[in-house]
Amino acid sequence: MAKVLYFDCFSGISGDMALGALLDAGLPLEALKGALGSLALPGVHIHAHKVLRANVSATHFVVHEHDHDVHDDHQHPAQHEAQHPAPRTQHGTRHHAPGTQHDHSHPHRSLPEIFALIDKSALRPAGRDRAKALFQRLAEAEAAIHQMPVEKVHLHEVGALDSIIDIVGIVFAMEWAGADRVVCSPLNVGGGMVQSAHGLFPVPAPATVKLLGDAPVYSGTVQKELVTPTGALIVSSYASAFGPIPAMAIDKVGYGAGTRDDGATPNVLRVLIGRETARAHGDRVTVVECEIDDMNPQIFGVVMDQLYAAGALEVFYVPVQMKKNRPGTLLTVVVAPEKRTAIADVIFRETTTIGLRYHDMDRECLDREIVKVETLIGTVRFKVARRNGRVVNAVPEFEDCAKLATASQLSVKEVQALAVQAYGKAQQG
Repeated sequence: MAKVLYFDCFSGISGDMALGALLDAGLPLEALKGALGSLALPGVHIHAHKVLRANVSATHFVVHEHDHDVHDDHQHPAQHEAQHPAPRTQHGTRHHAPGTQHDHSHPHRSLPEIFALIDKSALRPAGRDRAKALFQRLAEAEAAIHQMPVEKVHLHEVGALDSIIDIVGIVFAMEWAGADRVVCSPLNVGGGMVQSAHGLFPVPAPATVKLLGDAPVYSGTVQKELVTPTGALIVSSYASAFGPIPAMAIDKVGYGAGTRDDGATPNVLRVLIGRETARAHGDRVTVVECEIDDMNPQIFGVVMDQLYAAGALEVFYVPVQMKKNRPGTLLTVVVAPEKRTAIADVIFRETTTIGLRYHDMDRECLDREIVKVETLIGTVRFKVARRNGRVVNAVPEFEDCAKLATASQLSVKEVQALAVQAYGKAQQG
């Protein structure tokens, strides 16, 4: 049975929140220290402690250097606006306020230097390769934002201790989790503006947007930065799907705390780890709808063909009475959620509608199979439906019956009766 890990990002995600959540779910702190200690980063120690965020117990992961808290879990080369310690934002991110005095004592290691450090770590070879690939993505995001080749990027925060600890720590933690499948919720990115060394930027910051890719995002009531570049990197690199909690039996739950406690909404990341379970005879679908009252009715057939070609599961039309007493047609399409955009493209291209509605819902389906049955006049395919192993429906395919009716000069209903009789005998035999 597949093992599933689910990131529930209702309050965003950052590096320290992800590590805190996995520690809260059972990751041994000493094992994590062993993996990180092998990086040969002098004067650094880490610890984790329980805190309350809006009265929810969570684990806060903290990095110290020379007795000073330096955990900058949101700073990476992809966001080198914040190059040194400064006032923290929602999850502990350091951004520079105007006039902040920079501390230049923190080393800014190059990408090759970081790769050399990773090679000295206790990660397995596959883990070392994964960590290098994550740093490479951060460097590429920085290069894209500043329109320069990757080899010329001045990697400020990628060389900071907290960045190295976050990324190597997450690689080790995900190895410990051993998930066969990683799923992530839509991400609450927050809102408002964030202060950086280069001025005010809207949330999510440019680096975060670049790293998120096509992950689904939204902005809630909290007007602060909730998803950081590190958090965006984690979910976009590990998650194979985004959406609601998958069908799973939960074995472990972990809550990772952000630095701030706003009181109303828990500033935590929730991680669920468990075993994948089959959704009972059902799945998740998207229903897309629109009304049309100004289109040549001859086009509706073409639209239906195009929608099925684009992956629609069901397409149907219903006559409706619209505003101003105009007769119209309700178009409804049932489709897998990942194909909604393709369906919308077809509807806007092929019809006269100027707007769509859509919503996700669960559907329950019987187990189905096609069974061939030999009759006195030829082969007829039956669609056989079962529930809990018991046959509840068996219907001959109309197209097969129609062809045999023409060939044998019988009516379709006579062929259907012969087919049902043959099916019954086959089941008895």
